[in-house]
Amino acid sequence: MAKDVKPTRKELMRIEDRIELSEQGHDTLEKKRDGLIMEFMDILDQAQDVRSDLEDSYDEAQHAIDMARAMEGDVAVRGAAAALKEHPEITTQSKNIMGVVVPQIESSKVRKSLDERGYGVMGSSARIDEAADAYEELIENVILAAEVETAMKKMLNEIETTKRRVNALEFKLLPELHDNKEYIEQKLEEQEREEIFRMKKIKAKKEEEERAEREAAEEEEEPATVAADD
Repeated sequence: MAKDVKPTRKELMRIEDRIELSEQGHDTLEKKRDGLIMEFMDILDQAQDVRSDLEDSYDEAQHAIDMARAMEGDVAVRGAAAALKEHPEITTQSKNIMGVVVPQIESSKVRKSLDERGYGVMGSSARIDEAADAYEELIENVILAAEVETAMKKMLNEIETTKRRVNALEFKLLPELHDNKEYIEQKLEEQEREEIFRMKKIKAKKEEEERAEREAAEEEEEPATVAADD
C-alpha cells in the first residue's frame, strides 16, 4: 500500500491526521466494547436467573395441569380453558443500552382473578385454579425470558461488531497508516539529502567558476603590469 502513496509533506500531514483520528476512534471503541461486555455480563446473570425460573415454572405448570386432568378430567380442563375471554396483551417498546436498541416487552391481562377467567366459581375446582395460576406465572416468565434473551443476543452481536472494528483499526488500518507515514518520512529524508547534495554540487561548481574567473583576471593583469614596468 505504501508504494501507492505520494511522498509529499501534504500527504504526510493528511496521514498524521488520519492516525490521530483512528487512534481516538480505537480508544472510543475499546471503551464501548468494555462497557458493552459489562452490560452483557449483567444481562447474562439475569438471563440465567430467568431461565431457571422459566424451567421451574414450566415444571410446576406441567405438574398442575397433570393433576387437574387426573382429578377433574380432560373435558373439565378443556372447558375451563375455552371459557377464557380476555387473552393476554403484549406491547413492545425499546430502550437504549450504550447505543444498542433492545426490546422492552410489557404485558397485561396475564394474571386474572377467578371471575375474570370466565369459567365461574361453581364450574371450577381448586385443581383447575392451581393449574390456571401456574400457567399464568409461566406466561409471565416466558415474556420476561423473551425480553432478556433478545436483549442478550443484540448485545452479543454489538460486542462482536465492535470487536471487529477495534481489531480492524488495531491490526490493519493503524499499521498501514504508520507504514505509510514511515515510507513518506524516509522518502522525504532521501529527497532532502539529495537536495542538500545537489546544492553542495551547485555551490562547489559556482565556487570553481568564480575561482577560474579570478585566475583568468589575474592572468590578464600580469602582462599589463610587465608592459608598464618596461
